[in-house]
Amino acid sequence: MTATTDGSTGALPPRAPSASDATAETTEPTDSLRTAVLDDTAESARRAAARATDYLLSLQDPAGWWKGDLETNVTMDAEDLLLRQFLGIQDPRTTEAAGRHIRGEQRPDGTWATFYGGPGELSATVEAYVALRLAGDAPDAPHMARASAWIREQGGVAAARVFTRIWLALFGWWKWDDLPELPPELLYLPKWFPLNIYDFGCWARQTIVPLTIVSAKRPVRPAPFALDELHVDPRRPAPPRPLAPATSWDGLFQRLDKALHLYHKVALRKLRGAAMRAAARWIIERQENDGCWGGIQPPAVYSVIALHLLGYDLDHPVLRTGLASLDRFAVWREDGARMIEACQSPVWDTCLATIALADAGVPAGHPQLVKAADWMLAEQIRRPGDWSVQRPQLPSGGWAFEFENDNYPDIDDTAEVVLALRRVQHPDPQRVADAVQRAVRWNFGMQSRNGGWGAFDVDNTSPFPNRLPFCDFGEVIDPPSADVTAHVVEMLADVGRAHDPRTRRGIAWLLAEQEPSGAWFGRWGTNYLYGTGSVLPALAAAGIPGSHPAVRRAVRWLEQVQNEDGGWGEDQRSYQDKERWAGRGASTASQTAWALMALLAAGERESEAVRRGVRWLTGTQRDDGSWDEPYFTGTGFPWDFSINYHLYRQVFPLTALGRYLGGGPAAVGA
Repeated sequence: MTATTDGSTGALPPRAPSASDATAETTEPTDSLRTAVLDDTAESARRAAARATDYLLSLQDPAGWWKGDLETNVTMDAEDLLLRQFLGIQDPRTTEAAGRHIRGEQRPDGTWATFYGGPGELSATVEAYVALRLAGDAPDAPHMARASAWIREQGGVAAARVFTRIWLALFGWWKWDDLPELPPELLYLPKWFPLNIYDFGCWARQTIVPLTIVSAKRPVRPAPFALDELHVDPRRPAPPRPLAPATSWDGLFQRLDKALHLYHKVALRKLRGAAMRAAARWIIERQENDGCWGGIQPPAVYSVIALHLLGYDLDHPVLRTGLASLDRFAVWREDGARMIEACQSPVWDTCLATIALADAGVPAGHPQLVKAADWMLAEQIRRPGDWSVQRPQLPSGGWAFEFENDNYPDIDDTAEVVLALRRVQHPDPQRVADAVQRAVRWNFGMQSRNGGWGAFDVDNTSPFPNRLPFCDFGEVIDPPSADVTAHVVEMLADVGRAHDPRTRRGIAWLLAEQEPSGAWFGRWGTNYLYGTGSVLPALAAAGIPGSHPAVRRAVRWLEQVQNEDGGWGEDQRSYQDKERWAGRGASTASQTAWALMALLAAGERESEAVRRGVRWLTGTQRDDGSWDEPYFTGTGFPWDFSINYHLYRQVFPLTALGRYLGGGPAAVGA
């Protein structure tokens, strides 16, 4: 082990193979030997694909959908316990189960990481420590003492992110005056005004609106214990932070925050009350049919707190269904541990599973594929949501990521669902055609001015939200990304719109976004392997030849970062340290599959890199047809919030093997 660039201890990225590695096994093979090797690889791939197909089919829910666990980090579990403590609804079984899970995720040095194999992270460690105190762990227990000592070494609670300190402020463990101000009057800013709520990405918007109520109310519940051990100096827990120069953006926004703190003291009672009621209406109007908000846990948690502070009791239908929805994020393990998902991914998992099975040769009319198509068709959203603030005349027609999320369909899911539906021979082809037409129209209408596509909104690129002192965690805007744009381009080409001027603008944007290395940045998957694995299939579908210079650069990069074992992997640290970690990390099933999908799209089926990658997949498959993948290869916020999609390890390897055997994506529907 050696020190990484962030000061943590972790494995160095695997060495990229040298140019001679590809010929290390044999020199100048004869044509007959090469044919024999390829035939053997293909036979292994056929057996692996058959096992993987059976396994994936066995995971389908009787209703037609697939959903793997969505694993993030222990802040979800800690905040769930803190919410229950705040509302007075904690129960011993839930508390014990959450504590069991949190303890199981602690690293030997006493810290908690935000992804498998990652370094200790301060805010996650603070929240996990507090949650274990709520679960009854004594502060002088060895595992707790190690955690608190490390927290102090990192600067204590004062160095933690804003969201962590908000949770502590709810119990008086931190002062509200020492937090950035977030006034509810923010809702009155028109959409053309800087820092209006629609300048924020939808996930941030859903969180910020309820937090404006919390910020205005500044509640404090009695703390069950003190947390002096988490401060460098308990007598001075919040040392003053230096002001940036007034001429800088950071300095300007720091001074704006100071002004808002002064405003908090003199805000007109009637205006503030009206603003909080407007925020409550905004929140309630966006509650989904299942009681959740946006299908994701953090906005739901803060919405429940905000409405409760405004007088909604826990038996009120809004809060009762909201709290019930949070229970559906819980995954109970066989050992009695309880893990909280940040959200659930049935639409995404179902469309990817359908594509994988079809590309692996499952007949287009297979009953399970038809059932999946029926479920996806029923999930298409036919009413406007927040996206229509920027596109009021655009008819709806997208799909969301989750079970219930009609307010926030996303462009990425919509593109992939169309690709999935067109691989299925449905008994009502007109129904599919109509749904596809609505989706194509909606995706075209959601194109940003620069030619790319973001995930949820159009032109969500304001530079101001990220400057706010409040926004010190994760992405709060939703600019176009290469992976989403690539999926849309691939879908548009699939439906015969490759030469539409709007599609060509998307292609031009993608080509302009290529990194000097030849890779593409991955916003929603880790990282350059995901971006490149998304873009090359899209370019191929749109008619860009494998000889195109951009394609050749990408192929060379993929060959250079292939691991010595034949697989590909990339650590989350590539978001912080591109030079050292881009395309580097332990080989994983999903990331190996992305690299293979890219190389196959570029016409590299018979290359040594592809053969070695396929052999890695077939050699690491488990007896039941699945793959093991503890590493986090999904991304919520680059670096700040990482995701392990438990179905990625299954759908992407099967897709890659199917395309290797079948020569490309399955034939599309009408």
